[in-house]
Amino acid sequence: QVQLVESGGGLVQAGGSLRLSCAASGRSFSSSDMRWYRQAPGKEREFVARISWIGGSTYYADSVKGRFTISRDNAKNTVYLQMNSLKPEDTAIYYCNVDTRVSGGPNYWGQGTQVTVSS
Repeated sequence: QVQLVESGGGLVQAGGSLRLSCAASGRSFSSSDMRWYRQAPGKEREFVARISWIGGSTYYADSVKGRFTISRDNAKNTVYLQMNSLKPEDTAIYYCNVDTRVSGGPNYWGQGTQVTVSS
């Protein structure tokens, strides 16, 4: 059974940092792009960052560019999100995502990890 398990969330003061991890099990995602999304209370889920499987190219939402860094360790089947200079508006549940529908597979989501930034 394929699972994506996020960890590393918590409560932090504005200006602080957190590092989220998403460990995949059940299959390798070394040939898939991996993404982070987030959903704040009362808002729709939004894209945060993506890392490609070829070359490790990265893409970010404008709201986090320059503050967040996505990375991956294919040997550990894990993707990371380093979050610096956190703001109260970064408060949300953060989800790991691997979409394999382009190759006929499922769209995988983790259960999410809560990030709360206090002012």
